[in-house]
Amino acid sequence: MKVLVTGGAGFIGSHLIESLVSMGNEVDVLDNFHTGRRENVDLSGKVSNLYVQDVSEPLSRARKYDRIYHMACPASPVHYQSDPVHTFKTAVFGTYRMLELARETGARLLIASTSEVYGDPLEHPQTEQYWGHVNPVGPRSCYDEGKRGAETLASDYARTMGVDLRIVRIFNTYGPRMLFDDGRVVSNFIHQALLGHPLTLYGDGRQTRSFCYVSDLVRGILSLMESDVVALPVNMGNPTEFTIHDLARLVLSKVKSSSTIVNHPMPTDDPARRCPDISRAQDRLGWSPVIDLSRGLDLTIEEFRSRLHP
Repeated sequence: MKVLVTGGAGFIGSHLIESLVSMGNEVDVLDNFHTGRRENVDLSGKVSNLYVQDVSEPLSRARKYDRIYHMACPASPVHYQSDPVHTFKTAVFGTYRMLELARETGARLLIASTSEVYGDPLEHPQTEQYWGHVNPVGPRSCYDEGKRGAETLASDYARTMGVDLRIVRIFNTYGPRMLFDDGRVVSNFIHQALLGHPLTLYGDGRQTRSFCYVSDLVRGILSLMESDVVALPVNMGNPTEFTIHDLARLVLSKVKSSSTIVNHPMPTDDPARRCPDISRAQDRLGWSPVIDLSRGLDLTIEEFRSRLHP
């Protein structure tokens, strides 16, 4: 099949491309390298075409695709808050561009949404039926509301124009090729521990997250794209919940680091708890994550070390 992946030079996008290429697909990549890295594309296997442009702008060239995976958007607070207007445009206008391409060519489109649509949730764990608890004017809203808007626009295209749509809501994902400085907790802790720097822990560390290894997520995304779950959001993440303090201690133990832990104030609107209900993915796709946090951290730490000490 002919496949387009937007944001393909990013962390998750590059692993997705790797799988698509290995399956024999003809894969094109669109990325502006704002947070993606060119070497990620090289690591992912042979891509057919690389379009270096912003997904929110009109496409410089358009081909007919069978599948479009729309993964493009800064996904960590450090990056999406650095230019919030551009983040919102990427989330909404970029999705509009891909919806139009899918409508015009008949491609099946999967859009990458996020657990951030649930905000600081009042329901736990979060199901797809939960509407969320989001501050629409806070510092995180460019991403949270941008992704909510993208889901709205995509759902309306599916309802009124018949676009063949899939929606994945991605929970915290980690693994090789994460940026060292992307501000996500797993990459922060591993990078700091390997350098012997203090681990930056926000708040008292009792806030929770669930951590899904990237290969599990990619397997789920590929399954969703080829499924009959049309225009319904599907949570994908690991439902095992950890406190951030426990994660810090686990990373220190695995790295055998003498780094200390330094507490900082909690960022505005940072969720206190985050954990997916993956019943829909289990029931409709037969999908569940299989790599636990201990094994996933081992693999991630090994790759981080190889980049720090080539």
